[in-house]
Amino acid sequence: MRIPVIPTIIVAGAVLTMIALGFWQLDRKGEKEAIIARYEAAQAMSSEVVYPADEAELEASLYRRTSVTCGTVTDVTTVAGVSAQGAKGVAERATCLMPDGKQILVDIGFARDPQPVAWSGGEVRGVIAPGGRVVSSEGLAGLEPLAAPDPQNLPNNHLAYAGQWFFFALTALVIYVLALRRRGQGG
Repeated sequence: MRIPVIPTIIVAGAVLTMIALGFWQLDRKGEKEAIIARYEAAQAMSSEVVYPADEAELEASLYRRTSVTCGTVTDVTTVAGVSAQGAKGVAERATCLMPDGKQILVDIGFARDPQPVAWSGGEVRGVIAPGGRVVSSEGLAGLEPLAAPDPQNLPNNHLAYAGQWFFFALTALVIYVLALRRRGQGG
């Protein structure tokens, strides 16, 4: 039986690519674990940081405590949220203009009612969460406190992705071998 050259090269290239993607996901797993460990260390720090002025500073300040002044509230919306006691409901999220004109999001508290509350702004002490929003450490506007952001909630499913890529490579190889056997049997 003659093995077809072009299809074999294509399948081999695809299998090697899938294997490479599997190893890349394993590398990403290690990187994500290091990021989560860095965020956990930041979360354990007791000192406050000034709210970051740019994206580079924001990344270095995630999960740190901060204080901001919400000078003007331009909007209040609700998103899915969890209370400090673990109850499911909504987080009241305010869009604030700080005195320097910068716009930030502040999660001001937990409620079960999805209707946005009225809040006129003020001083907020909390934790800098992914995306740059500040999660207030106490419930404002008569709301309950929200659960603090937790680095352990960041997805780290790279091991599962690696397994999928390795499985896809194995599947492609098995299918190709079966196709070659069938072709060799004349059928």
